[in-house]
Amino acid sequence: MAKLLLIAAGGTGGHMFPAQALAEAMIAKGWRVKLSTDLRGARYSGGFPSEVDRVILASATFARGGILAKLAVPFRIAAGVVGALFSMMREKPDVVVGFGGYPSIPALVAAWALKRPCMIHEQNGILGRVNQIFARRVDKVACGTWPTQLPEGVVAENIGNPVRASVLERAGAGYIAPGDYPMSLVVIGGSQGARILSDIVPDAVAGLPESIRGYLRVAQQAREEDRERVERRYSEAGVFAEVAPFFSDIPRRLSEAQLVISRSGASSIADISVIGRPSILIPFAAAAGDHQTANAQGLLSVGAAIVAPEKTLDVASLSSQIASILGNGALATGMARAALSQGKPDATDRLVSMVESLAKE
Repeated sequence: MAKLLLIAAGGTGGHMFPAQALAEAMIAKGWRVKLSTDLRGARYSGGFPSEVDRVILASATFARGGILAKLAVPFRIAAGVVGALFSMMREKPDVVVGFGGYPSIPALVAAWALKRPCMIHEQNGILGRVNQIFARRVDKVACGTWPTQLPEGVVAENIGNPVRASVLERAGAGYIAPGDYPMSLVVIGGSQGARILSDIVPDAVAGLPESIRGYLRVAQQAREEDRERVERRYSEAGVFAEVAPFFSDIPRRLSEAQLVISRSGASSIADISVIGRPSILIPFAAAAGDHQTANAQGLLSVGAAIVAPEKTLDVASLSSQIASILGNGALATGMARAALSQGKPDATDRLVSMVESLAKE
């Protein structure tokens, strides 16, 4: 029978997208793949190959809900662990890989207790809470952002962040420098904290010189409750805009963009780097350990991105930053080239090698 890989992930797209990339690659190699997540994580699993079995286990996080919900967290996680233990004793996965998030706890605890070959992949420059707990308890640790702050004594491999097949298809796509012809601005906010982009980006675009604004087309991710006002502001500015809570074709949009405005989540950074696009990065200020600022350092250090902290972000400064890139074709082209230099399109292959090596050991 084909070997079985159990992937444990959940919480946000930042955990699920690299998990999806690994699932795609392992199925192509003839492995069976099962995904262990919770109801929230399952919402991000729509892009997983149809061959992937999904196991929904009880989980919870201390980050949301009132006092009663927080008091129930240990009991929900314990219930998930019991379910994972019974499932793992029955199926005996050859390798278990955790990608972070509270939904990965049950499978990782079961793998540790049953001594199944197990590893974790950390997407960000600072270990998430769950990966901090398991870093010393797994066989291998892979990192997507480098350097990554690691617990003392933990050795990790810098492999990069795996990207989905749809992103790899656009890897290194030719960049068209901005000019006096239609230009595309893509604004993506990640799965949380996008409201500030809805508050500021449309006004910043409205304040651009007509020589730039007149050629601009915008695709902006916005929460459903913000959608109407964002659309209205772009309409008032005479700018064609598509506004939606989620775009299913982000890789295509990135490949056609002259500029990307984005949170600096690990998966977004990986997509921008592999495709190679200039960006203005706005780290999510409430991210645990300020890890989004750490994520942005690689692109910032090579001149591929402008980093705009939330505390200093305003309409005038953002408008000036957009104009500085879209008004200078040579600068924009150099930024695109620099972004591409930071991409790791072979990250999935490296992770696959680690999984196969662990299965042999």
